[in-house]
Amino acid sequence: MTSREAARTTTRRIRIRRTRVAGLLVVIGVIVSLGHQLLASSSSTAGSTTDLLRSAHHGALGKVPSAVWPAYGQAAFIETGRPQVQAGPNQHAAAIASVAKVMTAYLVLRDHPLRAGEDGPTITLTDADVADTDRRRGQHESFVSIAAGEELTERQALQALLLPSANNIAAVLARWDAGSADRFVARMNATARSLGMTHTRYTDPSGYDDATVSTAADQVRVVDRAMTLPVFASIVATPSATLPVAGTVHNTNTLLGHNGFVGVKTGSDDAAGGCFAFRAVRWIDGKRTTITGVVLGQPGHDQIAAGLAAAAAMVDRIAGHRAVPGLQQRTLPPGTAPRSHRPRLHARHEP
Repeated sequence: MTSREAARTTTRRIRIRRTRVAGLLVVIGVIVSLGHQLLASSSSTAGSTTDLLRSAHHGALGKVPSAVWPAYGQAAFIETGRPQVQAGPNQHAAAIASVAKVMTAYLVLRDHPLRAGEDGPTITLTDADVADTDRRRGQHESFVSIAAGEELTERQALQALLLPSANNIAAVLARWDAGSADRFVARMNATARSLGMTHTRYTDPSGYDDATVSTAADQVRVVDRAMTLPVFASIVATPSATLPVAGTVHNTNTLLGHNGFVGVKTGSDDAAGGCFAFRAVRWIDGKRTTITGVVLGQPGHDQIAAGLAAAAAMVDRIAGHRAVPGLQQRTLPPGTAPRSHRPRLHARHEP
């Protein structure tokens, strides 16, 4: 081997050694970096117990734990600080019974706003209104007694609509507001579209028609919007009211004033099951939290009680509190209701 060839061989060996050393340093660097990441992850996990508890409460990445939802039907809610509607499983267009009256009241108040303490214009009831009431009585609908020539203020008509859930007054308000029930229903559907209620179709102002359908998630949108109107919120928070002919009428929401419930509207019939659009105020993580929700399709012989019980249990689970006595189950057994919360029944198609 010449001196020149020996020099080339030596240079080649040096390059190989340098390459191996550089590769080894890269591997060591990767290992050290991974070690730092693992230590940082461990430190972050150890220092975020509160965040983990909140994650367990609301579900990973903001998802609601499946245990929150009723065992039957469908439900959805929205709460303070979380503007997105949280929708449970089984969302599909279904009959909503008298929960439809939330949209009716919302449109009337939007077209004829009332300030606190105002009663609004008067509505004079006619012979045709009495005949319509008699027809609805014969069909076992919910109604309030009226007389031809009776005058109801706008506020009184809304009280009759929302407290005892009078279908006959829903028809009166629709004609008064839009000139006819058909025009009013068209406006209900237009408003639903504007609120993003894509699975909703109204066919009547009372919800008695089983073709009036929606989802719990859709209904949360209009309930939340209606509760921004102070007069609507004050009426649905009222236990009873006095009307000229019907006398004292009672709110079908028998949870009102219990466990933070401040409204909103019950609904029930054979097609819809037990339904309840609600608002409750609870303390969650030390903060006053408003929960607005809807449950639909709750089964049971006493459908109203089933809807109320499902909502009460759902709010307890959302808030993380112990269920109140008598309402621990997701729904009550058919035909049962807590004695203190048993609703007053007026007719088959209530709320």
